[in-house]
Amino acid sequence: MATDIQIRRAELADIEALLKLENQCFDTDRLSRRNFRWMIQKAHADLWLACERSEVVAYILTLYVRGTSLARIYSLAVSPQHRQRGLGQQLIRTAEKAALEAGRSFIRLEVRPDNQHAIALYQKLGYQPFDVVHDFYDDHTDAMRMMRVLQPDPADLQRDVMHYTQTTEFTCGPAALMMAMKTLDTQLNLNQTLELQLWREATTIYMTSGHGGCSAQGLALAAYRRGFQTTLLSNSREVPFINGVRQPAKKQVMTCVHADFEQQIAESQIVEKTGPIDVSVLEPYLEQGALAVVLISSYRLNLSKAPHWVVVAGISPKFVYFHDPDIDYDSDKTLTDSFYVPVTHAEFNRMLSFGRPRYQAAVLLQQSINHPSEKHAQ
Repeated sequence: MATDIQIRRAELADIEALLKLENQCFDTDRLSRRNFRWMIQKAHADLWLACERSEVVAYILTLYVRGTSLARIYSLAVSPQHRQRGLGQQLIRTAEKAALEAGRSFIRLEVRPDNQHAIALYQKLGYQPFDVVHDFYDDHTDAMRMMRVLQPDPADLQRDVMHYTQTTEFTCGPAALMMAMKTLDTQLNLNQTLELQLWREATTIYMTSGHGGCSAQGLALAAYRRGFQTTLLSNSREVPFINGVRQPAKKQVMTCVHADFEQQIAESQIVEKTGPIDVSVLEPYLEQGALAVVLISSYRLNLSKAPHWVVVAGISPKFVYFHDPDIDYDSDKTLTDSFYVPVTHAEFNRMLSFGRPRYQAAVLLQQSINHPSEKHAQ
């Protein structure tokens, strides 16, 4: 372990040295001057440097996923002349300590499968592989995903829940429903045709602009039609999101669609319950094998005040783990940041509502006695 090394946060004056180091260490996927400036000035991130006599000889960049207990090591670089000195390990431990102080409990990363030296280092430090993503790097190389639990939790994190990325900005509800259905019925084929079909079936609301969104009632009916045992939870029987529109004609359409959905639910075997929703309400369903498609406010994820649907994949004594169907690649977000996203119970309870008055909804799916594929409706 290097003892004559100073570890400190990066400043704007370090950008030239960082660019030099980047060019020494990487042939592709390099961070640019603009990238480094953004990371230092504006990003929700930590950029740590290892310096020897004022020379920048290594760095580690950690990104924080807003509203979660998750951190992600985005890049780690050590000058070729200063390798085999323990600088990588020293920087990783520094990043982990900072992540804990920032309220993060999990840290993840991507690494090239052929980078055996880096993989061995990560495994030595407690990182475990949990996924492989194909065609990840600029040269089309795959990436191995690894993770370390900074605050060990005894619960089983890796329940095998399918992830599906929404293909439009307005189909988070269908995409979340597809994840749950695919997990319960592995024969189901996921594609954009099904995604848009579900959206057409479940859309009930107007947004302030753009396409409409899906209500819990519409999603519940879509799942029920495909043979799943379905439970609908909400804290109100009123028309959801109707206070978000002003035009009487739009309000009338929303009221009409909602009334029709409610009538269809009344004639079905969907179980509908009304009352407040929190982690303690959802947990018994998951213990019985259900998956929960849950409405949250996306503000705590990306500062966008919009209703958003996610899938709760598991609940441990400390954390809720969910799959987010929205991957914002423009914000350097990857599946790693959307896959079993961990948040504390308290934080997730704060997410569990949208609008004024505070509206809550969840659709619980379980596999029916009759296999869904036998009753699949097109």
